[in-house]
Amino acid sequence: MLKKLVVGVIVVVFASICVLAIYISSRPNSFIVQRSIIINAGPESIYPFIADFHRWTSWSPYERLDAKMEKSYSGSQSGLGAKYLWDGNEKAGAGTMEIIEATQPSKVVIKLDFSKPFEGHNVAQFRLEPKDRTTSVSWSMSGESSVMMKFAGLFMNMDELIGKDFEIGLRTLKEEVEGAESTGAQQSNKGSESRTRD
Repeated sequence: MLKKLVVGVIVVVFASICVLAIYISSRPNSFIVQRSIIINAGPESIYPFIADFHRWTSWSPYERLDAKMEKSYSGSQSGLGAKYLWDGNEKAGAGTMEIIEATQPSKVVIKLDFSKPFEGHNVAQFRLEPKDRTTSVSWSMSGESSVMMKFAGLFMNMDELIGKDFEIGLRTLKEEVEGAESTGAQQSNKGSESRTRD
């Protein structure tokens, strides 16, 4: 009786693993996550915040995951060929970013390679589309869905998880750009008033 019970449990477990494996393999082999926001500024004012990795510290949500994160820059100062390497805690992970396409002031494409907490090779893209006196900024990331990602997708919604970070980053970018625009306008007005008095 006990032997039959053990055999039955083994069969059920094996069958469950097979079903799970089949389900995971049936999941999409690629993914894309995208979020957008309207910023009250022209694309030429927003583009430098994206095309220069040095300026990501002011708005990227990933910069806040580890205060002691090691960072280094190489290649171009900004735009095509600019490279950024980071190595942080388990939340921040480690990897490299390289701008592989830059069309000022409308598009930035980034090759994104993760080395930890797991290996991944994706492409991030920013598009800036002017609309009257504002700009629609979209941030997307796409790539192949590894077995690990497919498995993780059983327990969490990757679109919501990554998309939430994008939403935070875009809101912060909006605040930074619009704040800079406001400061610039104020300084310009002060300069005009000074010249008028002179």
